[in-house]
Amino acid sequence: MSNQSPDAFGRTFPGWLVLMAFLTAIGPIAIDMYLPAFPAMASSLDTTPGHIERTLAGYLFGLSIAQLFYGPLSDRFGRRIPLFAGLFIFLVASIGCALSTDIDHLYFWRIAQAFGGAASMVIPRAVIRDRLDTNDAAKALSILMLIMGVTPILAPIIGGQFLIFLDWHSIFLFMVAYAGIMLFLGWRHMDETLPEHRKQELRPSVIFKNYGLLLSHRGFMLYALAGAFGSAGMFAYISGSPRVFIQTFGVDPSIFGFIFGLNAASFILMAQVNARLLNKFRPSQLLLTAQLVQALTAIGALILSLLGWLNLPLTMLCLVLFMGALGMINPNSAALALSRHARRLGSASALMGTLQMLGGALAGLAISIWSVNSTLPLVTILFTCALLSWLCGRLANL
Repeated sequence: MSNQSPDAFGRTFPGWLVLMAFLTAIGPIAIDMYLPAFPAMASSLDTTPGHIERTLAGYLFGLSIAQLFYGPLSDRFGRRIPLFAGLFIFLVASIGCALSTDIDHLYFWRIAQAFGGAASMVIPRAVIRDRLDTNDAAKALSILMLIMGVTPILAPIIGGQFLIFLDWHSIFLFMVAYAGIMLFLGWRHMDETLPEHRKQELRPSVIFKNYGLLLSHRGFMLYALAGAFGSAGMFAYISGSPRVFIQTFGVDPSIFGFIFGLNAASFILMAQVNARLLNKFRPSQLLLTAQLVQALTAIGALILSLLGWLNLPLTMLCLVLFMGALGMINPNSAALALSRHARRLGSASALMGTLQMLGGALAGLAISIWSVNSTLPLVTILFTCALLSWLCGRLANL
């Protein structure tokens, strides 16, 4: 796979972008594929559904911390070596998850999994910004969501089918195989995209300076937080959807994946609409419009839930609108946050990802603690996240 200049990005899907998409898909696989197995895992490990939900929050907490390490490593050693190290850690930890016989071991291996999987989140974003300018990066991130977006649709569906023929351990063995394939393909086909002159020293003073500059940069922080709060809503949905659909509305676990996939399809579709609209509108304009739609949708869902009118069809409608708006929020907020940090892209991508995962972990933890057989916990957290995301977007454009 040869290096391409920024102007080489066109209407086609270049091979390097396809590879970045499949690498990024490790995240949805590790997060979404075992969702239908929550009840079966609780029974098998002799624990409560809330404890199984917290393994997802633990994974997200691990991602939020680990990305801070991969950023400086990728700015010092390039994009390839840290990625391959992360894939290997993810592979080994997935084996540990598959062999777990109690909830404590599963917690440990899920956090270890996160420390490996974090590389596949930081590196692809940095590679895209290595190659492309802000506007094309927003388009590439939208296209990346199309290619990898099939994963959150298929992952819970495949996970549900695994439960019919095998058991929940086989889901983690699938992750082992996927990580092995990605490790091989990355080693064979991924070029180094970080120029030698942009490599940063790996000294604590340099690392803290880079993160300090990012944390004090108003534009970066507001756009990063806008995306982080939006993503927190998504992870609240991911954590809470098994309880809402399977327990509250009585949806069969084997069907759950198809319902989950409809919302993921909305996310993908609007990400592609976003890529086309970027030919006429600025990323900041599209971001604010999507945030407004998301906030209004969340307000409507909260009111309907408080009135006791939020049934299954209305829940699906609200979630489709919420996730569709997020398909426009994520690529635009990411491109805008990274637009002025060429010399520290790895660290900027890492800090942005950390904020997203930390927000997601907190939202998922709140869902697991607010253990009520109702739609109210989920829609309340979605409302909070959407409102905060909109507020950050507005402040960034003042």
